[in-house]
Amino acid sequence: MLFFLLLVTSCAATPQNLQGKMFTFPEESNTANVRLTTSKQDFNAVTVCFRFLTDLSREFTFFSLSVPSFYNGVIFKNEVGSFQMCVNGKQAYFRGLDFKLNKCQSLCGTWEAASGLTQLWLNGQPSSRRLSSKSNISGPITITLGQYPEPYRGGFFNGIQFVGMMSDLHMWDSKLPPCEIQKYMNQGGFTTGNVLDWSSLEFEITGTVLIENKLETCQSSLL
Repeated sequence: MLFFLLLVTSCAATPQNLQGKMFTFPEESNTANVRLTTSKQDFNAVTVCFRFLTDLSREFTFFSLSVPSFYNGVIFKNEVGSFQMCVNGKQAYFRGLDFKLNKCQSLCGTWEAASGLTQLWLNGQPSSRRLSSKSNISGPITITLGQYPEPYRGGFFNGIQFVGMMSDLHMWDSKLPPCEIQKYMNQGGFTTGNVLDWSSLEFEITGTVLIENKLETCQSSLL
């Protein structure tokens, strides 16, 4: 998959402890992204959690776990105010979650192949469960923050890039039970991700994405 270089890559793929930090995506860009590194290449279940703040009212992409043949594991808010997860090309929509502009928020998404069910949690509130893929996600895997990759032509889809801040990203190769998701939401004693761990994250930045201290107004709550 081809990623076009806007600026010199600012961070090599070596583990970094980002506790107390956040990624800031400060501008509309068709290239700026964070690419995450994992050795895990096959999944029969996934949980992804992160915190974010944005003022976007249009469609945008948070997190993309993709393989060459599918748009896998994509979480993004669409333009009519719902969220979407797409696993192995099968989409699930989640409506009625209390998304707000310019507010620090926590989001978790779960999926497991055994049932094919997906679910989102926003600020501790669960969505209904929706049916998606019952097939494993198999590599080679590319994980990207802030953009929606085009696996066939390379680069990214236009007009759905993320602008805002993201932090505390963790990923597990299992479907976390609700009590563990609530621990993450409440920042209290949760088990860090065994696939992606914010305190030991391997990543590469392309373009204008900054690593900054967390917002003081969000330190005691979310971001």
